[in-house]
Amino acid sequence: MTNNEIDYEMALDCLLLAGRIMIESGAETYRVEDTMIRMARSLEIEDAQSYVTPTGIILSLGRRQKTKITTISNRITDLHKIALVNKVSRKLTNTNKIITLEQAYHELIKIQKTNYFLPIPMQILAAALASSTLSILFGGLWSDVPATFVAGAVGFIVVMVLHDLTKVKFFSEFIGAIFIGLVAHFAVKFHLGTEIDKIIIGGVMPLVPGLLMANAIRDLMAGHFTSGISRGAEAFLTAFAIGSGIALVVAI
Repeated sequence: MTNNEIDYEMALDCLLLAGRIMIESGAETYRVEDTMIRMARSLEIEDAQSYVTPTGIILSLGRRQKTKITTISNRITDLHKIALVNKVSRKLTNTNKIITLEQAYHELIKIQKTNYFLPIPMQILAAALASSTLSILFGGLWSDVPATFVAGAVGFIVVMVLHDLTKVKFFSEFIGAIFIGLVAHFAVKFHLGTEIDKIIIGGVMPLVPGLLMANAIRDLMAGHFTSGISRGAEAFLTAFAIGSGIALVVAI
């Protein structure tokens, strides 16, 4: 194997890894494709072509080079990882060649393996605080803040635990919404809350797929109809799962 072939092999792995990290972290499809192509052109690979969807990436570095496919099974929201990949991309594409291809690849491996999330207790606290403050934003009462705080924390914990156990996102969100509805119901029943609707609205806000809906619209506007429709369908199913859980509690 020649040095040129080794370089192309490294480039293929590096670009695919960059795209994989971005898609798994919640980046838009067009942003992933643009980043991969820019990195390829900085390496003087002008014939690179990529096809990105939320569930997989196909990358070719030209007619005479290999084509590789990678599948995407897990997707979360981690904007920090996206920013770090963009930083690596900018350093690689810089005219001054701040880093080499090998250095970029090793930095991407480090980004992929590192968990940048806050500790779980901090995540639960953040979800609870977001729930309680957003209930006020939607016109809730200050007296309902403690109940909303608990509802948001309980819902987030249930979703997190069930997702780890079942790996079924929509089921965990459905059950999480049921628990939020139950907390709101019993809070009002025992006079620990007043407006059940505002408590529920605040409690479910950490589960609402806001970034997913925004990315679906942005992909559609960029002409990536397959990705836009699939992300939109995922956002709709998530919203349906949350709404169904709340509706079940209200109906009972």
